[in-house]
Amino acid sequence: MDNTILNSYYKIPNFNVSRETCNELEILISMIQEKNKEINIISKKMEEKDYIRERHIVDSAQIIDFVDLNSNTTSDLGTGGGMPGLIVAIVMKQIKNSMKIKLYEKSYHKCVFLKEVSKKFSLNTEVIQKDIFAVKDIQTGTIMSRAFKPMPIILNLVNENFKKFKNIILFMGKSGRNILNEVLQEWDLDFEEKKSLTSKDSFILNIKKINKKIL
Repeated sequence: MDNTILNSYYKIPNFNVSRETCNELEILISMIQEKNKEINIISKKMEEKDYIRERHIVDSAQIIDFVDLNSNTTSDLGTGGGMPGLIVAIVMKQIKNSMKIKLYEKSYHKCVFLKEVSKKFSLNTEVIQKDIFAVKDIQTGTIMSRAFKPMPIILNLVNENFKKFKNIILFMGKSGRNILNEVLQEWDLDFEEKKSLTSKDSFILNIKKINKKIL
């Protein structure tokens, strides 16, 4: 594996990535490319390896220092092709953490792909083919969501459907600052943020507590 590829992974903070993990992530990229010929895992216009590595793999992996490692489970809402859930699960293998990653996805074909990847890499995942909005009284540690639903919908979902959770990790894009400001009109949030590694206009939110305001 050349140094350009390794340097892409090494820039992730608090993530001392091994060559074995890099190899698995590179294999995953190839699996995404292959599956993308059948179903839309990612945009077909953006399926070059370098783009997938930077925009999807590294982008997903950068949340690792926000994941609560003391919980038994972490939940990825509407995981699609497994970003960020599969990436976090591969990293969990390296740090020998026993936490299970629950991957919620209602698409049958995407669930088949998630199971294929999980089996190939012996990941500690549970693929749940359900509409997350129909699942009630969920208990988990970290909740993560990337390119699933707008922030207000996710907060309402967590508030109504989750009985217990430790934190929520959200990926905020170019309009993220305006969205956050609007959300704060309706919600009291205890949160921290960090700048995205993959886009100068994006940031990651780590939300510890949510409370809907009475307007």
